[in-house]
Amino acid sequence: MKTETDLTFEQAMERLEKIIRKMESGEESLEASMALFEEGNRLARQCGGMLERAEQKVTRLISAETGEEAPFDTED
Repeated sequence: MKTETDLTFEQAMERLEKIIRKMESGEESLEASMALFEEGNRLARQCGGMLERAEQKVTRLISAETGEEAPFDTED
């Protein structure tokens, strides 16, 4: 079984969408809803980090082609 950190962006988003649907259904207990909320929060942060890293990479690639300085820190 994959852990959250092993998930691709698409897999993490799919899991997050499932969590949202479950929580919106209102059928989960308070305890289950809290666990889903915690997992969803972790996944949202993970996806946000993945998007930020992708944006930085694109910016560096464009900067390398144009010779302009990248606005992001280029450390990996």
